[in-house]
Amino acid sequence: LQYQQPSIIVGRTDVVTVTPWLSPVVWEGTFNAELLDSIYLQKNISIAATVFAVGKYTMFLKDFLLTAQQHFFVGFHVHMYVFTDRPSEVPTVPLRANWKLFVRMVPNSRRWQIISARRMEIIQTLIEDELMNQTDYIFCLDVDSRFHGRWGSESLGALVAVIHPGYYKDDRSRFPYERHASSSAFIASGQGDFYYCGGAFGGNVQEVLQLTTTCRRNYEADAAKGIEAAWQEESHLNRYMWINKPTKVLSPEYLWQDFKAWEPEIRLVRFSGVVKNYAAIRPNLAPPTQPTTK
Repeated sequence: LQYQQPSIIVGRTDVVTVTPWLSPVVWEGTFNAELLDSIYLQKNISIAATVFAVGKYTMFLKDFLLTAQQHFFVGFHVHMYVFTDRPSEVPTVPLRANWKLFVRMVPNSRRWQIISARRMEIIQTLIEDELMNQTDYIFCLDVDSRFHGRWGSESLGALVAVIHPGYYKDDRSRFPYERHASSSAFIASGQGDFYYCGGAFGGNVQEVLQLTTTCRRNYEADAAKGIEAAWQEESHLNRYMWINKPTKVLSPEYLWQDFKAWEPEIRLVRFSGVVKNYAAIRPNLAPPTQPTTK
């Protein structure tokens, strides 16, 4: 394999590419895609991905799946798991070689917050029952999004977090962490590293099992006390990632928002949330104000 000589003195200087705990922060221009693919393809690894399309969210599935075919781990073995209460609305899309699509039933709820929070339990069960010792990595993604560019082997790591596009320039005092000390998701003022997306995270199956198990347990402990964290599983995810530092951090390229203009440091958007009317698609009558709408 022929590739350009790497350098440790020439590279991107407009962004931080390593965390204080020495985990890489992945941006366009910080990796050689061809070199990475050549390394990981030899390992014959498999990647699982989960996506939840409950209620009216099935309307986003076709675009999600079609764009994933074009950009998500091209050339690798991918098993895509679609969790839905409307299996008849899952579109038929042509699958590329080495891809498999699995459709699983899940219940709906009158509150979108419950649907969101139960994802950790469902992913935990999937790993325990089917993926452990069968799959190498898993990524958990939001369905109301589409791929625009490569998402591949550069994203692999033991525990992978994605920086939230709405808060990456803010002081942590502005992060929408859970601030009530009675919650298991609590992060005190002056604590925390980054604000991570609940709509995209992953890692190897062992690490993601530990993450989902812990977040589920903490969510259920809160629920038993009548507590609901500010942003459900995203709040518990941020607490977990603060205590258990991610081994790889993906820049906001890996979950941008279609309504946001590109910032100067964003050279490529790989995955992005689509513009939508929350009041029209969520079961709650009143549209919520989300962190993702900043």
